[in-house]
Amino acid sequence: MSVNTRRRRIGARRMLFVIETPLHAPDGFGGFTRSWQAGPAVWGALETLRFDERRIADRIEEVATHRLHLRRRDPPQAGARFRLGARVFDLRASEAADRPGRDVICLVEEIKAVEIKA
Repeated sequence: MSVNTRRRRIGARRMLFVIETPLHAPDGFGGFTRSWQAGPAVWGALETLRFDERRIADRIEEVATHRLHLRRRDPPQAGARFRLGARVFDLRASEAADRPGRDVICLVEEIKAVEIKA
């Protein structure tokens, strides 16, 4: 992931995100149920990259892709997501900081279902 990794000012990271990791439990029918466990809270800055709309079955989803800058040593594990209040961001890719003092850059998607009015 080739992104701009220049250091952001500490004041730019003013949103407090909670990192959530998935927990899978067998459902008794050969599948699993997924729940989410809240992990550490980290300060970050959110940069919007693009908006898109897609139709899946009988609903329309609004998809926003963002770049998330985190001040953190280790990148989050694959499959994690970030929560900012009621907003949820799915992790798509992350890039570890190449040296101390650098941001961890994450590419995240925010998906909202939109009601179709007849």
